[in-house]
Amino acid sequence: MEPLGQDEIRASFVNCTRGEAKGVTLPARPEEIPWDRREFLGWRDPKAPARAYLVLPYGGEVIGLALRAAAPPKSRLRSNICGFCTTTHGLADITLFSGKRAGKAGRDGNTLGTYACGNLGCCQYVRGELKSDVPQPHETLTVADRLVRMEEKLHKFVARVLESR
Repeated sequence: MEPLGQDEIRASFVNCTRGEAKGVTLPARPEEIPWDRREFLGWRDPKAPARAYLVLPYGGEVIGLALRAAAPPKSRLRSNICGFCTTTHGLADITLFSGKRAGKAGRDGNTLGTYACGNLGCCQYVRGELKSDVPQPHETLTVADRLVRMEEKLHKFVARVLESR
């Protein structure tokens, strides 16, 4: 991913107001982010853990999505799989993230959700920089192929958010 500045990150959000985008707590100073090892920038707001954000290149532009994190499920399931990077996690480490759709549909209250790594560290999980506490199924894909698959899944999610824009 190409390096972005604070203003570029804030200007990228398509499913929240400009005022909401100005209030976003950024994950780190942009110059501290290892952009060369990120296909997308994803983070939870340390001041408001129910808020999360995704910023990624999409269709020749940078798209940012404001998301809400659901409370952890009270389920008998013991693990689940991230919808982006396909890393298996215990339930405490998988979160249902939902975001308003862009445009009128979002203003009308329509949302879209997906289960993902609770810390949105998908890039690091695929590269082996972070490890899940749950044993992973054996995959024959290379890391490069897994990164491509993750980007395809992210782009499908973004496309669905943008459908009504």
